Amino acid sequence: MAGAITHDVPPAADGRQGGPLIVTEDVELLDDLLRLCAAAGARPEVHHGVPERGGGWEAAPLVLVGDDAARRVRGAVRRRGVVLVGRDQDDSGVWRRAVEIGADHVLMLPDGEQWLVDRIADVAEGVGRPALTVGVIGGRGGAGASTLACALAVTSAREGRRTLLVDADPLGGGLDVLLGGEAVEGLRWPSFAASRGRVGGGALEESLPELHALRVLSWDRGDSVVIPSQAVRAVLAAARRRGGAVVVDLPRRVDDGVAEALAQLDLGLLVVPADLRAVAAAGRVASAVGMVLRDLRVAVRGPYAPGLDDREVARLLGLPLVGEVPAESPPLDSGVPPGGAVRGPLARFCTAFWERVAGEGGVA
Repeated sequence: MAGAITHDVPPAADGRQGGPLIVTEDVELLDDLLRLCAAAGARPEVHHGVPERGGGWEAAPLVLVGDDAARRVRGAVRRRGVVLVGRDQDDSGVWRRAVEIGADHVLMLPDGEQWLVDRIADVAEGVGRPALTVGVIGGRGGAGASTLACALAVTSAREGRRTLLVDADPLGGGLDVLLGGEAVEGLRWPSFAASRGRVGGGALEESLPELHALRVLSWDRGDSVVIPSQAVRAVLAAARRRGGAVVVDLPRRVDDGVAEALAQLDLGLLVVPADLRAVAAAGRVASAVGMVLRDLRVAVRGPYAPGLDDREVARLLGLPLVGEVPAESPPLDSGVPPGGAVRGPLARFCTAFWERVAGEGGVA
């Protein structure tokens, strides 16, 4: 059980986040709180009352006050980020004590353990603005969605953003192969198949292969592994907490895992070759994707069939037009990834896309 009064958490004075402050004399409660801090990867400071020196009460990003200590902190300076933690689900006086100490939340163990682990991990990681998350989907097979996803990620990383490229299509051949990094060490999707709850954003980033200044989550060369939707949710949530940009290469089918990915996107790009059969196929994809994703835009790839141009394709699909995706196909063994040629047409298209999104307030 967790009850909320307000939700804001104060940053530390220097902009960095540390571990929480625990205030309690209840040995059993302290053991539980220390266990939850360890699960969240945080190192707490422990006191029996309000710290007399060092400003710990004001500086801590999160304060966990045991119900036994509520009376002792009643006169402390009011601040945000205080959680009153107890065990008695039937204690009607807990809300009065929470108001007396200015607590933002009231939480009862063991029911509220997962909520508290997530909150502690948030402050330990220093969660700020979430990453802009862009999904790329082919309107039909062979549309070039994977190439565009790679180019967007490569361009984003080159511009200095923390960037993660996620391959959400187990049958696509692997984006690490497209980037020339299939032999680079690091974890692939099967290693996260059992993930539940919360995945640490920093640990995720450090565990993945680094290619062309970005991190890549792709597939290994083994047998196909089904990634449960809960794992997809946990991994993408961790990626987004790190900030910067996340680019997701999506399959055209919408199963439970893909629906979880779609739910975390800020916008999607539907890549559509400019012929009528491709437009018809893309319409079906757009209909399925649009049930989950609100902001879906179309990127058109030539050559054009008679009577079609990029605006007509967008009109037929009823979607906003991003523009025409230029062709650029350096050999896979050239060592140059999609979008890697700084002055190439694909890189210029991707740069313009990120500038446009930045103008909309989507990414720094």
